[in-house]
Amino acid sequence: MPLPPRVTELAGFDLLLSVARLGGIGAAARAHGISQPAASARIQQLEARIGVALVERSPRGSRLSKAGALVADWARPVVEAAADLEAGIAALRDERDSHLHVAASLTVAEYLLPKWLAALHTLAPGTAVALTSGNSSEVANRVLAGEADLGFVEGPDLQTGLRAETVAVDELRLVVAPAHPWARRARRIGPDELAATPLVSRERGSGTRRALELALAPHRLADPLLELSSTTAIKAAVMEGIAPAVLGAHTVAAELAAGTLVGLDVSGTDLRRALRVIWPAGQALRGPAADLAAIAARGA
Repeated sequence: MPLPPRVTELAGFDLLLSVARLGGIGAAARAHGISQPAASARIQQLEARIGVALVERSPRGSRLSKAGALVADWARPVVEAAADLEAGIAALRDERDSHLHVAASLTVAEYLLPKWLAALHTLAPGTAVALTSGNSSEVANRVLAGEADLGFVEGPDLQTGLRAETVAVDELRLVVAPAHPWARRARRIGPDELAATPLVSRERGSGTRRALELALAPHRLADPLLELSSTTAIKAAVMEGIAPAVLGAHTVAAELAAGTLVGLDVSGTDLRRALRVIWPAGQALRGPAADLAAIAARGA
């Protein structure tokens, strides 16, 4: 049921209780951190709303009228209940802000999130973070199910019920073993040849795989030679010479620098992809979730 219009605003009643407790409008004004004219105006507004005089004013000061004393007695449990409500809400917010559940795709979880979480710890050291990882589809499902406050994905698709913002742009890299025949070429492969080559690939639902499928959409894509759900396992398979792979640049930077993998360019194909933060539509990121999203946007 809607609140009665005369009691929807409790600040005036709270001030009236202070007048009763402290014995005057001036003392009540000081307790509330406002000027005496402002306190007098607030009491007058309350009197106008109620329709009776609540304070008797005289050269010697102010005191509650009989009606004011009655209203103060009635208002006291209401104001105290409102204070309890505010304290309870604050406790809930503190509890929420002390725990953060994050879901992230493997590339983000392994290669980017550690630095972002270190920055969050500096900003909010009291926040405990629980991280789960999986492919982009699994991350989206966790966020939709309420199992994560926010997620980080690599895939270009966005499920219904989610909002997303780009925090970084990553690039896919075609990599082969140093002994692979492609490594001895001019290190540039055509998209048609890449599409026709069975690769070591992530599983369906992976953002990396989906981004590659879209980039090579004009060409018929061969079925993977080997599907693995671990980026580390894919790199190991490529090093063993099983087949080439296409992985995020962040994930192969160390191997390319060490020479254990060789990177090749793909001509005429844009292999960039967005890394995005996702959260439930209709909600706003708050507290440590908003902080982490901002850190990701700055740090990536």
